[in-house]
Amino acid sequence: MLKRKRDVPVLLRKWYASRLAVVLESILIGCAVGLVVVGFRELLSRGDELRRTLYLSLGSFKNHLTLLWCLALIPAGLFLGFWAKKFPMIRGSGIPQIKGALNRLCSLNWAPELPLKFITGVLGLGLGLSLGRAYRERKYLITAASAAGVAAAFNAPLAGVIFALEELQSGFSPAILACSMGAAMAADAVAGYFFGMRPIFDFRHIEALPLGTFHWVVLLGVLCGLLGDMFKRSLYFFQDFYARLRVPLTARPVLHLLVSVPLGLYLFDITGGGHGLIESLSQTARPLELLLILLAGKMIFTALCYGSGTSGGIFLPLLACGALAGSALGLVLFRAGYISGGQPLNFMILGMAAFFTGAVSAPVTGIVLILEMSGSFNHLSSLVLICLSAFVTSLVLNSRPVYEALLSRFLKSLPPSMKGPAAGDRLE
Repeated sequence: MLKRKRDVPVLLRKWYASRLAVVLESILIGCAVGLVVVGFRELLSRGDELRRTLYLSLGSFKNHLTLLWCLALIPAGLFLGFWAKKFPMIRGSGIPQIKGALNRLCSLNWAPELPLKFITGVLGLGLGLSLGRAYRERKYLITAASAAGVAAAFNAPLAGVIFALEELQSGFSPAILACSMGAAMAADAVAGYFFGMRPIFDFRHIEALPLGTFHWVVLLGVLCGLLGDMFKRSLYFFQDFYARLRVPLTARPVLHLLVSVPLGLYLFDITGGGHGLIESLSQTARPLELLLILLAGKMIFTALCYGSGTSGGIFLPLLACGALAGSALGLVLFRAGYISGGQPLNFMILGMAAFFTGAVSAPVTGIVLILEMSGSFNHLSSLVLICLSAFVTSLVLNSRPVYEALLSRFLKSLPPSMKGPAAGDRLE
């Protein structure tokens, strides 16, 4: 009897160390991530509504309330900068940091970083910025949590899995796949309970492009590959720009918060992550000149915001830039009589996948994400073609994947005490 009692802890330890336990743990993590992302999405949505109402009330610079708003943004910027300096792991999108943690290039400390990432992310985007196991098991869980985050953010579980495997893992095993799938499905179910099971962008009503338009699809892919390279260069430029200015990291967010005021008054769609912009493009036609202004403005303002080092990512702004590029080309082709009236919307959607691929060099994620948004495999051929075109263009340009380049830059700025054991081998 005594021997049997002693066997119980041994069996529990064996079970805890098993792959099944890691998969079940991933599902629990997916549920937790889903709840966090639900809160994040809800607060961002309310923040966007309040910001739009505010700028409608301000009207112009002649309103004395505009000056008061500018003054209020200064302490907000200092707050964002202070925490970004104190906890470097909350800077930017977090994807380069996750890549670094998975490869033991830097370390995560979730207790302060998770709430701070949440608070500073909501505050920055809401104000208008365009942003204890073994190591192997911990790697599985971090990858699974990343898949869950994308799945819950976009209600696209398969895209979450593919992104985690394509971007964060150079290769994957059945165990990593199972953990990622379990976490992504759990997070999607949690998000679906609050927001419904449809993706955040629903393009199910569009028809597939005919074969005779595919040469224009290739053209858009090449264009988005070129623009994606320009976007990356602008990110690096503004990171270096802030460094040359020698402005303290604490004060850097003040600059782009103040820049957001005139943009909010006169080009509101440039501010924020880009969700509202993408939805409006699918519903309302814009003049070509305005589309080009919005595209240039979105790229530059996103780079300005990201370059400061505050919390906030580029995933959604990438999709918004792609939607603008696709809408612009679609409008040109429609006016020239090369495509029919409903097809510019197709180019807008394809542009999202292509721009994402051109910047991130993750074509499978781009394809699957838009497939889940469209809810139909009718677009698979055009998506494969445009993502391949954008990917090949980035290869021809020798354009380094954006998150890989940002990780290298981040590691160079990280204090030695926060670097992992493998960091020295990766610095360039």
